[in-house]
Amino acid sequence: MTQQEPASRRVTGRVKWFDPAKGFGFIVGSEGAGDILLHANVLRNFGQGSVADNARITVMVQVTGRGSQAVEVLEILPPEGDAAPPIEDLGDSDMAMILALPLEPARVKWFDKAKGFGFANIFSRPEDVFIHIEVLRRSGFADLAPGEAVCLRVIEGKRGRMAAQVTSWEAGVREVR
Repeated sequence: MTQQEPASRRVTGRVKWFDPAKGFGFIVGSEGAGDILLHANVLRNFGQGSVADNARITVMVQVTGRGSQAVEVLEILPPEGDAAPPIEDLGDSDMAMILALPLEPARVKWFDKAKGFGFANIFSRPEDVFIHIEVLRRSGFADLAPGEAVCLRVIEGKRGRMAAQVTSWEAGVREVR
């Protein structure tokens, strides 16, 4: 006898909170049907190890005996409506200019959330690329792990190459196709 897989539905909402150390967090769906569990494995299958609080997210959800759970992440967009000041090193770059930059595959060298920055290496380039916590947050991430594969849009900042946007490896691959 086979058990039928519970039906899943598409839900769009925002990340209430996510703690990579605990390995889970919660999403608030736009239709207000209660919290939706977001497990780290589901997020990793999308290609990210973290997600920023208040990021907009679209997931496939199944209702189980323990409540609603995300079973697949379809899209993550940065938090909206932030009145955050511009990042000085990005200069006059607006989002259209940033999105016109090519995506470059990279591996995170290190990132320290407490310090608010870290570095990545673009494949086949010797220099480090600086990643500011605000760029990371505005890209929809909360943290990065050493060795994590990402795609970056990079500008020449006042002090060298700097990430202007961070995407998951999988999102970068989908965009290039």
